Amino acid sequence: MGEYSIGDAIKNMVSKSNLRNGVRAVQIEEVWENVMGKTISKYTDKIKIINHTLFITTNVGPLKKELMYQKPQILQRINEAFGEKIINQVVIE
Repeated sequence: MGEYSIGDAIKNMVSKSNLRNGVRAVQIEEVWENVMGKTISKYTDKIKIINHTLFITTNVGPLKKELMYQKPQILQRINEAFGEKIINQVVIE
């Protein structure tokens, strides 16, 4: 049996459990601002991942329309930020 650091052991446990989705749900808010910028992040009311679908909620009409056009780019940027394909659909609410 090999030796692991506590950090490696926790990462291994999270990657093999259902906690992974919970961790991603928390990380998405931080990643969102980095990927889309402060202005878009500021006017986004809610963002969450459920079953590989990214839900973005905003009450700003022009932003909602712009995000609709950018769905493929959003999908690509978020997956690149996580380093793996974690979402396969974007829903603007």
